[in-house]
Amino acid sequence: MLAVVLSACSGQTTTAAPTASAVSPLTASPGVRTPQPLDDGDWPTYHRDSARTGAAPSSPALGTLRDAWSAQLDGAVYAEPLVVHGRVIAATEANTVYALDASDGHVVWKRNVGPPMPLSALPCGNIDALGITGTPVYDPATGLVFAVAELSGGSHVLVGLDAADGSLVVQREVEPPRGDRLAYQQRAALALLDNRVYIAYGGLYGDCSDYTGTVLSVPTTGDGTIDSYVVPTAREGGIWAPGGPAVDGSRLLVGVGNGESTTSYDGSDSVLSLDASLKRTDFFAPSGWAQENASDTDLGSMTPVRVGSYVFMDGKGGTGYLLAADHLGGIGGEAAKAQVCRAFGAPAVTGMTVYVPCIGALRQVNVTSPAGIQLGWRFPLGAAGSPVTGGGAVWVVDYETGNLFALDPGDGHVRQQTQLGPVPHFVTPTISGSHVFVGTLKGVTAFAWG
Repeated sequence: MLAVVLSACSGQTTTAAPTASAVSPLTASPGVRTPQPLDDGDWPTYHRDSARTGAAPSSPALGTLRDAWSAQLDGAVYAEPLVVHGRVIAATEANTVYALDASDGHVVWKRNVGPPMPLSALPCGNIDALGITGTPVYDPATGLVFAVAELSGGSHVLVGLDAADGSLVVQREVEPPRGDRLAYQQRAALALLDNRVYIAYGGLYGDCSDYTGTVLSVPTTGDGTIDSYVVPTAREGGIWAPGGPAVDGSRLLVGVGNGESTTSYDGSDSVLSLDASLKRTDFFAPSGWAQENASDTDLGSMTPVRVGSYVFMDGKGGTGYLLAADHLGGIGGEAAKAQVCRAFGAPAVTGMTVYVPCIGALRQVNVTSPAGIQLGWRFPLGAAGSPVTGGGAVWVVDYETGNLFALDPGDGHVRQQTQLGPVPHFVTPTISGSHVFVGTLKGVTAFAWG
């Protein structure tokens, strides 16, 4: 297990059902569409909001957890399920997007966007087949759900589906501008900013062939210029953490994995600030970035998050960093640091408290001002998925055992616990009202309380 999770683009093997024929060429622009505002219980993006806090403030107080329903779909669900207007939006590795009724799990609509890429046709990797891995995003301004699918043959395609009926409105190839397209995996959650969809790329498990960490942005209309940022390293520097870019005001915060250089700084092993046009405006790298590049112990395994006037970041090396939000600090310019844990996925944030997903535990971290990192409780797990908060609890899945826990935020004791079965690496729950939804290797499972 440890050898798997330490890869800069780790996943796990799954088997997806066969799918229909590939999608047609680029459709027409959707033009002007009616805005579809969000409801209180909606969860439209990874960890609910564009800052990736993972908080569901409107959920009622946790009661006794009970089974609600389980939907077996046509492939594994690595992407976090979304909730939009009473429907659970789930995307599978078979390249099918489903809308499930949140109350009982029946299929409202489904849309397959083409056959996925078989593992046998890839230079390395360990998800079989490889379809939609990154979490989609719902855009209330257009009423579209955006997702990136990898199709048989290795092409990466952005699709925009009408959340009401699943009709295909936008479709466009979104290939990184450098390297071998077969070497790229789109695992990072999609983000929205200024009417554009942001798409981050890393590599496959094994870090094989020629890829370089990349962020693309595409107008939500599906047409127009595709902007790009490519990490200025010779190879690697993947942007693969499941939380994807975090939106912080008018900019994106991005975690970058290890690059090839161990001599001159190459933009890898960093936290980047990118403006809406994908120009780098600020960055942070540990003073030991070269050693971290050499040993694959970089920062790219976790999504950075804003905490008050700071940015918190951790990674494979186990050191947590606190960065001044208005000046990330460059090389070695952190405001504070402390040994926290080897972190993978995305943390949850409530006020000045961060819940960090670790190999071996979920860790509470309290951020102080002036800059300080105070370690709180530690709940032991085989491998902590990305936590969220709601109903007065911290929710986390142990992806080694398939157990879902609801923990007391004050001291970390177990309030509720249940078994999910096999789940993907770095899995994260979704909270809506008095329901929790989790993607599994077979579909989506729901629990309820109250």
